Amino acid sequence: MIMKKVTIYTDGACSGNPGNGGWGAILFYKDVKKEISGHLENTTNNQMELTAAIKALDLLKDPCQIDLYSDSAYLINAFREDWISKWQLNGFRNSNKKPVQNLELWQQLIELNNMHKINWIKVKGHADNIYNNRCDELATGEIAKMKK
Repeated sequence: MIMKKVTIYTDGACSGNPGNGGWGAILFYKDVKKEISGHLENTTNNQMELTAAIKALDLLKDPCQIDLYSDSAYLINAFREDWISKWQLNGFRNSNKKPVQNLELWQQLIELNNMHKINWIKVKGHADNIYNNRCDELATGEIAKMKK
């Protein structure tokens, strides 16, 4: 089966940590570009980074080949450095033997990662990547909505 090729950019932001948070994502498939975003109260930056990826991946109904770009080392390294496998082997405990934070979000990401073929790519945040910057605008825009 030939998989659809999708490109995704994601970002999360938080005003206070914890505090009001926002996330944004852009999905590209062929000539189609889709922007999505949302917000939560009493959340963390890391939770918003993970949520952005989950919300984008949740939109894909069929298994896809994906290049997912994020400025979150927390998100990208969990897959690229295979922290996920180590956590699973250790009963979702980290190298300090403490429970992995944001377990429910990680479990959703593991399920989505198993469904798709994802290339997790780290980009420099707040630099010259227009799509990462746009995701940041979406995420911070969601936080601004909460202040109204």
